[in-house]
Amino acid sequence: MNKIAYLQCPTGISGDMCLGALVSLGVPVEYLVEKLNGLGIEQEYRLRAELVQRNGQQATKVHVDLIQGHHHDHEHSHHHGRHLPEIERMILQAGLPSRAEAWSLAVFRQLAVAEGAVHGITPEKVHFHEVGAVDAIVDIVGTCLGLDWLGIESNNEGLPLLYCSAFPTGGGTVRAAHGQMAVPVPAVLKLWEMRGCPVYSNGIERELVTPTGAAIATTLVRDFGAPPAIAIKQVGLGAGSINLPIPNILRFWLGESTSLKSNVTDSEATSPTLETISVLETQIDDLNPQAIGYVFEALFTAGAVDVFTQPIGMKKSRPGILLTVICHPENLLSCEAVLFGETTTLGIRRTTGQRAILQREIQQVETKYGQVRVKVAWRGKLQEKQITNVQPEYEDCAELALKYNIPWREIQRLALHSWYLEN
Repeated sequence: MNKIAYLQCPTGISGDMCLGALVSLGVPVEYLVEKLNGLGIEQEYRLRAELVQRNGQQATKVHVDLIQGHHHDHEHSHHHGRHLPEIERMILQAGLPSRAEAWSLAVFRQLAVAEGAVHGITPEKVHFHEVGAVDAIVDIVGTCLGLDWLGIESNNEGLPLLYCSAFPTGGGTVRAAHGQMAVPVPAVLKLWEMRGCPVYSNGIERELVTPTGAAIATTLVRDFGAPPAIAIKQVGLGAGSINLPIPNILRFWLGESTSLKSNVTDSEATSPTLETISVLETQIDDLNPQAIGYVFEALFTAGAVDVFTQPIGMKKSRPGILLTVICHPENLLSCEAVLFGETTTLGIRRTTGQRAILQREIQQVETKYGQVRVKVAWRGKLQEKQITNVQPEYEDCAELALKYNIPWREIQRLALHSWYLEN
């Protein structure tokens, strides 16, 4: 099962809210402290968690208590205000789990890029101020350690399968090193701009999204908006520092992806994989047929898995077509937008179903005329694969057939022959 997670942030997000939610999901504080000690800042802070009430709801609050005498004395502030290269060195020398290390570096780099853009300096020159430096290090590295500990799957780019709701903008002003600043503070706005984040106002005139929280989310989250297809197994609740009109709690949904169910039992191991699929359909009787060809291309660009038409008879005895689009749920809205934009339809039906799919991969074979890609589909586990379908790629065969003036069927036969010889 793919472990995935969704961050629901009705009152925004901060580094300590992330930590609170992770501890609430079972990440041991002792584990975080032990790993964070590798950073060489254990003299400067204490980490503790407690259960608190927010508007009558219980949630976990994590405190990063800075130790007196280690900040606010400006003679030494050059030591505690740290620059990105120094923080990167600390992370690389800390002996962290590899995913936590890579994620922490990425989040700090993103934060420094945003701060640098705000001040018009390079990321390397960005100065993380005294208190902020230790706080940000503990929040960011601690969050990455927690995500890794929970075993949330990684995607191909190595990022966690993490999704997040739209952000509330907050409002009012906040005191900072440079005096009063409007909320959202410039670094947060810059991070939202870098990722094109969806935002909305919930009418609360406070700072709801902090730079650290925004850096964590905009670096590690795959997609913002509605929750993905998820079967919720556990919910972590991380408390913010202040009381707000609605409970100041970050809700971390931990679950399993329902869009790609992996084979659960051995008895089912030979059955194909099930995935959730969306089907859009609409019938059209007043559109130039040339537009339909264009719609096909546009739908495939928007992420459709398949598109097809059928001739139908419609009201007033008009001949028309039924246009059907099959796509993954996350591409439903973009496919629907193409249909509304490119056709005359006034309504589109949508259904969600499951489809059984064979595992498949592309293999290359050599023929005497050149290389052809072959799509191979199988059932069952890798060890005892049952190959059920072997198809040479149409385009590759067509290209060689044209080039050497040989029938397409002949190239296709040669490609299959080569594949069976090799296997």
